[in-house]
Amino acid sequence: MTEHNVINILNEALGWELRASNMYAHYAANIRGIHRLQLSPMFAEEATESNMHADVVRKAIVKLGGIPVTERNSHPIIHTTLYDEMLVHSLETETKAAAVYAKIMTQIEDVGDQDLYDAIEQIYLAEVRSLEELRLLME
Repeated sequence: MTEHNVINILNEALGWELRASNMYAHYAANIRGIHRLQLSPMFAEEATESNMHADVVRKAIVKLGGIPVTERNSHPIIHTTLYDEMLVHSLETETKAAAVYAKIMTQIEDVGDQDLYDAIEQIYLAEVRSLEELRLLME
């Protein structure tokens, strides 16, 4: 895979991170009821984590000679105040983001940048941990 192709996939991941940051900040502000006590801080933390991931990916794109996207992924962010719907939408987002990072990891080895691979692997593992946490919350 060429660096150009890796840049395109990294930009796809960046778009998902920008979307996730917006969605989680929205959910942190809009959650209602008793679940607000636990889920608002969790959503706020997820928004912060998405911003950190976006920063890593953005720098990787620039390192490879690309231009990072500035627009979030166009998949709609669904407004709700119901915690169970927020969790479903969060699980969907994390699943899609994890799939993109898995794709990057299989392609990035051809570029030969071990530091970049390690950074993306750390993000992928964080996405997988978030998936597992969301699954447990939804039981």
